[in-house]
Amino acid sequence: MNFRDEWPTLSLLILIYGAFFALTMTAQFIPNYALVPSLALIIALHSSLQHWVLHGHPFKSQWLSDLTVFPAIGLFVPYLRFKDTHLAHHYDPNLTDPYDDPERNFVDCAVWQTWPALRRAIATANNTLLGRMAIGPALSFITLYRDDLRQLVSGNLRIWRSYVEHAIGVAVVMLWVGSATETPLWAYVLPTYLGLSLLEIRTYLEHQAHDCITARSVIIEDCGPLALLFLNNNYHAVHHASPKVVWHQLRGLFQSRRDELLRRNGGYSYRSYTEVFARYFLRTKDPVPHPMWTLCNHTTPRDKK
Repeated sequence: MNFRDEWPTLSLLILIYGAFFALTMTAQFIPNYALVPSLALIIALHSSLQHWVLHGHPFKSQWLSDLTVFPAIGLFVPYLRFKDTHLAHHYDPNLTDPYDDPERNFVDCAVWQTWPALRRAIATANNTLLGRMAIGPALSFITLYRDDLRQLVSGNLRIWRSYVEHAIGVAVVMLWVGSATETPLWAYVLPTYLGLSLLEIRTYLEHQAHDCITARSVIIEDCGPLALLFLNNNYHAVHHASPKVVWHQLRGLFQSRRDELLRRNGGYSYRSYTEVFARYFLRTKDPVPHPMWTLCNHTTPRDKK
């Protein structure tokens, strides 16, 4: 790791926490219509930075890097759980697998057949971009907490540690927001949800079902505000191919090998997020049941590992 390459990440850390403290300390002077979206942007950017930190930035010591994003300003997702599940997600042969990909959006077709009509309708709505932004975070929380609760009950110490550390982080943040500032509680909790809603724009079509492993990850050739908010993770196929490349070098890497990388991912790409919104804001891109997992006349779901 070239430490000079990490200065943008360190600078961004200072910017994010500086903005967080500035906004919460002056909340009483900022109209709510400005405070809420501003905090949402900061929380979304912090989450984007957490993603790059878990991939080994900005320090050689992973423990020290993790410490830089320890404050749980996003409230809902324990960082250690995000780290563990995301690193497991980077085992590309499992991408989109309804059981083995922790960031899956598909389900086993046999499971889909067992769902009642209301659950199918909610899941289908969640497969539109509007639905993903509106209810996607809540559905993700339900799935994460449900699965983790089973592990907590069974005594999984790693997950216990994740939630204990997260609870400490949430307590520190809420002590600051609730006691040291005049930020209304609702005006902080709402932006945490909205921040995750913004991130759903990035994750919405990051992966597709495909026989070829390298064709499962998308490239969105956007360099606008959303690409900045996502710290270039819209070049997602490039990130999966080179997960250690730091965020501010990802677009340059793509441009230097554009034709090769687009061939490698089978041309799964979009020109911009404007195109993504135009196509899928009110329409589904993919079915909920995995189109390549099993035939819909299959009646027995696979035992979950």
